[in-house]
Amino acid sequence: MKFFIDTANLAEIQEAQALGVLDGVTTNPSLMAKEGITGKDNIMRHYKAICDIVDGDVSAEVISIDLAGMIREGEELIEIDDKIVVKIPMTKEGVKALKYFSGKGVRTNCTLIFSAGQALLAAKAGATYVSPFIGRLDDISTDGIALIEQILLIYRNYGFDTQVLAASVRHPMHIIQCAEVGADVMTGPLSAMEALLKHPLTDIGLEKFLSDYKKGNPNT
Repeated sequence: MKFFIDTANLAEIQEAQALGVLDGVTTNPSLMAKEGITGKDNIMRHYKAICDIVDGDVSAEVISIDLAGMIREGEELIEIDDKIVVKIPMTKEGVKALKYFSGKGVRTNCTLIFSAGQALLAAKAGATYVSPFIGRLDDISTDGIALIEQILLIYRNYGFDTQVLAASVRHPMHIIQCAEVGADVMTGPLSAMEALLKHPLTDIGLEKFLSDYKKGNPNT
């Protein structure tokens, strides 16, 4: 399973990259705003800065909701760097844009997926990735992981190449559950990735190893 980080914070991206497990980055307008990145030129420069840090795909989202606008923005985004994946919302116009970019060989990420039907349409239109928002589904007492499983089953049934990117990951158990059901990618915060490192028995064991070493080597 690929690990993407869901942020526009360069320090967090650098830390995840340094950890050695990062495969890509996902962003959205909310994450950009959170970092105070405003204005088209600043946003485009920020995307380039992200691409310069990571080795894998960087999802950059269009703002337009009409087909012509999505196409125009997407074509501008892919000029930034070869790593850019055009992120497109799951709407009627968005599906048309997915088909357009697929025909041009441009990689896409269909975002705001909340049902298997939406994921099926996105795959039919040639999306590279679909992003089901499991955390937001959990927020309304709906099983987000079950949706991942359902989409994966449908894609296997018909041999779709579209990758299932589990988005809105909130905590380490989401990551483990996504891995158990076979999600192609998960994207989440740095905190969720780092939480996978932690276990009290690891801490206890390391403390004992160091204590025993000091007992046998008091002068070191």
